[in-house]
Amino acid sequence: MDQLRPLRGGRRAASDLAVTGDFALRPGRVHEICGPARRSLALRVAARLAGPVLWIRPAWQAERLNPDGICAVVEPGRLIFVDCRRADDQLWCLEEALRSGSVPLVVAELAQPPALTPVRRLHLAAEAGAAAGGAVPLGLLLTPGDGGAAGVESRWQASPAHQPEAAFWRIVRLRARTRPPQAWLMSGDGDLAPLPEAGI
Repeated sequence: MDQLRPLRGGRRAASDLAVTGDFALRPGRVHEICGPARRSLALRVAARLAGPVLWIRPAWQAERLNPDGICAVVEPGRLIFVDCRRADDQLWCLEEALRSGSVPLVVAELAQPPALTPVRRLHLAAEAGAAAGGAVPLGLLLTPGDGGAAGVESRWQASPAHQPEAAFWRIVRLRARTRPPQAWLMSGDGDLAPLPEAGI
């Protein structure tokens, strides 16, 4: 019972989604993942949820996910891609998808972090989607560089840290409402090993 918290409509939110180790995200909220491996980490989140994933991306962006490259992490058929011509359309699409509660995960690849007001609207939309009785939606903002979206529930940074014998990623919790900053090394199978504080 202590893992649940009431939403505005009186309904209780699901407990945090444990992606791997201490990497956990609260459903019904919007989180930010930044850094060069942000898509890889978002795919790890998608793998932990059942059902379709709405992936919103800018139409002008040449980079696309390769189905052959992601099939080891998540079934490519679960991903529904939406290409938006304007940045405002991306935020609108994200807000409406969260409000509907029809998919458990909505990912938006953004060219820059949104301001506080749009992020607040996204949180309210996710709460409305959870209260609608469908899935408790989780929103992910994928931003370049060090991110910096104001008002997000948590901010994570993902970067490659590959070694000759295996693939590794450096995962850093830069900001979270209830947890301190921390860094980990994530292996290809998703295991996390804590890094010293100097690694943050």
